[in-house]
Amino acid sequence: MEIRQLQDILQQKGVAGAGGAGFPTYMKLTDKAEVILLNCAECEPLLTLHQQLLQCHAAQILKAFDLIARTVGAKDAVIGVKRSYTGTIKALERQIGLFPGMRLHLLEEAYPMGDEVVLIYEATGRVVRPGGLPIEQGVAVFNVETVYNVYRAVSEDAPVTDKYLTICGEVANPLTVRVPIGCSVREAVDMAGGAVVSRPVFFIGGPMMGRIGSADEPVTKTTNAVLVLPEDHPVPAKKRRSSSIDLKRAASICCQCSTCTDLCPRHALGHPIDPARFMRAASNQDFRDLEPYINAAFCSSCGVCEMYACPQSLAPRSLLADMKLGLKKAQVKPPGDVKPGPVLLSRQFRKVPEDRLTARLGLTKYDVPAPLREDLAETSRVKILLGQHIGAPSKAVVHVGDQVRKGSIVGEAGQGLSIAVHASIDGVVTEVTPKHVMIIRQQ
Repeated sequence: MEIRQLQDILQQKGVAGAGGAGFPTYMKLTDKAEVILLNCAECEPLLTLHQQLLQCHAAQILKAFDLIARTVGAKDAVIGVKRSYTGTIKALERQIGLFPGMRLHLLEEAYPMGDEVVLIYEATGRVVRPGGLPIEQGVAVFNVETVYNVYRAVSEDAPVTDKYLTICGEVANPLTVRVPIGCSVREAVDMAGGAVVSRPVFFIGGPMMGRIGSADEPVTKTTNAVLVLPEDHPVPAKKRRSSSIDLKRAASICCQCSTCTDLCPRHALGHPIDPARFMRAASNQDFRDLEPYINAAFCSSCGVCEMYACPQSLAPRSLLADMKLGLKKAQVKPPGDVKPGPVLLSRQFRKVPEDRLTARLGLTKYDVPAPLREDLAETSRVKILLGQHIGAPSKAVVHVGDQVRKGSIVGEAGQGLSIAVHASIDGVVTEVTPKHVMIIRQQ
């Protein structure tokens, strides 16, 4: 298949990164990709959907991964999977011999192994420059569900209309479920038996890089998990902290131990991000040297500094995120030619064990099986967001009163970087705005 042909299919079928920011997958297809990398590292604690999906659909996913490799002319197709995912590894070993040139790379049980910059170094030894893209190093990274969606788009002519996500924490029956895109978070949680605490907090995504959400918000193409937690749990409590208070706390109690920098995964790869130096400058309002502030742009927001490393429970990640936002609003960009320094020799000994991280976060009690449930949940209505991906939002092509079928386009790709979005149920369009399309199921 020609690259352009596959790009057109993926753009029209609405395939985007199913885990992170939702980068349109068609734009990752290029003949500059010498290595393609399948990410099955479950970057966050408690998440299980990628290892489960790859175990259950190994043949289909490897077929699509091989198609991508042949289409872009990649010399190497690598599957990055953690050693502890024994069931997934066995499923892959049964299939991988059918695809010459494809290989497994077993990963340690450390966080943030699923961060693509970390994963690329672990699997290939290549270092992505600060602020750079993987393709600059000849690498393209795809997560498991994204490649499964590629398979369905090419082999089944199926657009992206549903989403797998792990539901765990304070629920009756932790599960990994499959739901129509646009259903509410509450409906997804109800598939796992509902919350079992009186005032639950719905944490969208993993405990490290996720956010506090609402029960009524819609599931999107990038929703990986819903972690249901008690209102007083420390994970959501840290998300509610005030930046102004965090700065004052840093000024008064930071002991200058530099553990935040010592354990920073990007710093260990030679990137010029130094949380300790930033905290020292920011908390003392020291602007004689602007480099610590400018280099905040290179923070990946993995949260190791804030959620694991700091012995004083300070908030480097949150303050760095505020600085990144401020730089963006002020249209201040870091230099585009920054090269990484040498990878630190101490890096191997400063990885964060995931079981220890889980315990530090107070989540060990929730680290239980969440079996994959393949049957698609039913919902009476969906709210399809037109901006579920990086780039230009889709443009609505339906009107109030239109009858739509599951899989029909409700938003065509916008100008530039964009993809189509589709109805996830049969029904009637009841609301159309520049941001979403509402559909009610026909009885």
